[in-house]
Amino acid sequence: MSLVFVIIGGLVGAPTRYLTDRFIQSRHETAFPWGTFTVNFVASFILGVVMAVGSTPVKLAVGTGFCGALSTYSTFAYENVRLAEGRMTRLALGNATLSVLVGLAAAFAGAGVGTLSN
Repeated sequence: MSLVFVIIGGLVGAPTRYLTDRFIQSRHETAFPWGTFTVNFVASFILGVVMAVGSTPVKLAVGTGFCGALSTYSTFAYENVRLAEGRMTRLALGNATLSVLVGLAAAFAGAGVGTLSN
């Protein structure tokens, strides 16, 4: 049954990531990957909340399935390589640094919000 929860979450998370990324990126005329940055931030926050308050099925469906499919480390890595290859080293370093720091802050904030609701 655990696998079913993960699959259901992933089925929702993957298209949400794609659609959110495309929507956000289409509104910015910059090489900075705002879409990926946003989905990773949101997934980190949601994961923090879910891990603080969720039951096992919720952790599997929302935490592992949805957040796992919504966030994307491989795209983050690819986009940084693309920026660096395009000689946009500052953007690549800024994206890498900001993504890690904001992702961690979002996860801590989400866990804090989750803890408050208990």
